[in-house]
Amino acid sequence: MYADLSFPRSALAIGAHPDDIEFGCGGTLAKWAAAGCEVHMLVLTDGSKGTWNPSDDPSMLIDRRRDEALAAATVLGNCELHWAGLVDGELSTTAAEREHIVRAIRDIRPEVLLGHDPWKRYRLHPDHRHAGWLTVDGAVAARDPHFFPEVGNSPHRPNHLLLFEADEPDHTESIDESLSTKIAALTYHRSQWQSTMGIDAGSENEALQHEAFAARVTADAQAAAVGSVYNVGEAFRRLVL
Repeated sequence: MYADLSFPRSALAIGAHPDDIEFGCGGTLAKWAAAGCEVHMLVLTDGSKGTWNPSDDPSMLIDRRRDEALAAATVLGNCELHWAGLVDGELSTTAAEREHIVRAIRDIRPEVLLGHDPWKRYRLHPDHRHAGWLTVDGAVAARDPHFFPEVGNSPHRPNHLLLFEADEPDHTESIDESLSTKIAALTYHRSQWQSTMGIDAGSENEALQHEAFAARVTADAQAAAVGSVYNVGEAFRRLVL
């Protein structure tokens, strides 16, 4: 496993939905933000299908999830949040969607790019697969001048691409000092408590369910650190661009 990267001056994390980035690399982003890194988060979809309740109003859910994501980004370290505004559940790997990635990379000019691993086997959610391909394909396009010249700004090549939810991780970032921040940020995604975190708001077991969720995130972080010198970490596939 590679050791921690040197603290980057700027980083851009790309996620399919609100809360994906926090799950995949929230501890790493919090650590870098605390060290002075300029952290940006690009959410590709509007989160409009992120509920188990058929009576929920999608437009109200979009607003709610934006508010939750903004609060979570603040907790991580005043990270700057960006929205592509694509429809939840309908991502694909078209040139029009790739342009969002190219524009963000050329505008923000991150040293490190983070996103879903598109090579993850047996991944069920199509948005995660497509978000991964858009990130990888967008990174290639953003570095070459004849791709998307209409976007403006000069081409940019990040130094590293870190893929979270990695099928074959080969790099671990320590989150010994930022695991609690990651958990705190995730819990601001209150609309996802029941479906994603197993928390039934207002129930007599709510406190215990919060503890169980924190324990689950901690166990995942401990598993990610196996083979490294860290107690807890986040695992990635590291590619050099």
